[in-house]
Amino acid sequence: MPVSSDEVQRHSVHTLVFRSLKRTHDMFLCDQGALPPLEEKLEKLRRDIKIKDQYGPILDMVIQNKRRAAAEAALAPPKEIQQLQRIQEEIIAPPSPVALTNAASVPNQNMSLVPVMPGAGANNPSSTQQLMIRKAPILPKPKWHPPWKLARVISGHLGWVRCVAVEPGNEWFATGSNDRIIKIWDLASGQLKLSLTGHVSTVRGLAVSPRHPYLFSCGEDKQVKCWDLEYNKVIRHYHGHLSACHGLALHPTIDVLISCGRDSTARVWDMRSKANIHTLIGHSNTVASVVAQASEPQVITGSHDTTIRLWDLAAGKSICSLTHHKKSVRALTLHPDLYTFASGGPDNIKQWKCPKGIFIQNLSGHNAIVNCLAVNREGVLVSGADNGTVYFWDWRTGYNFQKLQAPVQPGSMDSESGVFAMAFDQSGSRLITCDADKTIKIYKEDDSASEESHPINWKPDIIKRRKY
Repeated sequence: MPVSSDEVQRHSVHTLVFRSLKRTHDMFLCDQGALPPLEEKLEKLRRDIKIKDQYGPILDMVIQNKRRAAAEAALAPPKEIQQLQRIQEEIIAPPSPVALTNAASVPNQNMSLVPVMPGAGANNPSSTQQLMIRKAPILPKPKWHPPWKLARVISGHLGWVRCVAVEPGNEWFATGSNDRIIKIWDLASGQLKLSLTGHVSTVRGLAVSPRHPYLFSCGEDKQVKCWDLEYNKVIRHYHGHLSACHGLALHPTIDVLISCGRDSTARVWDMRSKANIHTLIGHSNTVASVVAQASEPQVITGSHDTTIRLWDLAAGKSICSLTHHKKSVRALTLHPDLYTFASGGPDNIKQWKCPKGIFIQNLSGHNAIVNCLAVNREGVLVSGADNGTVYFWDWRTGYNFQKLQAPVQPGSMDSESGVFAMAFDQSGSRLITCDADKTIKIYKEDDSASEESHPINWKPDIIKRRKY
């Protein structure tokens, strides 16, 4: 019977869809309602195959353990014979009073019992029940370092001092500041030698070349500049960063410059041709610090995405990513002699072993936002924080042997006490810090101190040392 168009139009689309679904449901209902009966043999076979596929190795281990236990039980003598043997051993070989005295004199050390092996007798003393003293692991005592004291405060910048670099000849050092000026100071006298203007925003990174008369700088104006110190002017610009630059590093053996910044990249530049050789991509937030060394990994970066990346400089790719930090990694420093480096952030300071970035230990206790790190050849690691505290550590053991609070200059607010950058001079006997009170502070070792006046208060915490 034909259906009129008026009758079709009376129904909505939802009604038609529902009817179609209902017809489909009615069509297949008979198939679903009358399923064939399951065969137990086939179902058991399917279950056995699945168990063997998923738990086969574990089942084999269980079977082997049962067989081994059965074999040992068959070889072991009855319980009555074991008890007689134990009584005979106690009568024949009682514990000596000297051994008991030695055991009682060490109450703090852990003691473990070596169990009786099956078939052991009185003629086999190595397998009898013995009282063993397990010695606790011994941590090396830290080397004594003389305490450091403030030797000089240098004023001259009109803004926060953000970066510092020491010349390889150890005659002068350079600082960069929020006032957009790079100043060069005499290291011995602290006198201002030169002011370099050219950046249009905060200067955040400096590096002095050991093989050329060049000073490299970078800043929040996205610019990376090369200054010729014979003419005291800019001779090269390295263009490519999409946002502020936060750090610089010079490769020690090849003419390569690495810069990092807020665009989440580190860029490798050819020093002479200004070519961007590699753009090291992988971080997901600001790359706050970068260091370079001659051996692998030649480039190491730390970022606000809480990771440290080790880079293959030839390939321009990341070798590995270290994710132990829980907060931003703001500082990196390489040990000048050992094949190790340290990283710092708001959570703690960590030490790593190259070339694979193996975790060594935590240096906990500097409970502040650590902005900068420096280490010298004597094994003195220094950390500077946002609250103006400077902590001194023994590199090998992680012992914090001194805590200093940088004095705020008159006229500055207490909040302007942060330490933003630091560096040792080439001899390692002077520490230069860049502070938020617009000053540069120089610290040196206290010559009058001795091990008697400043003893080592060493209390190793093994559990804390092993934790991430």
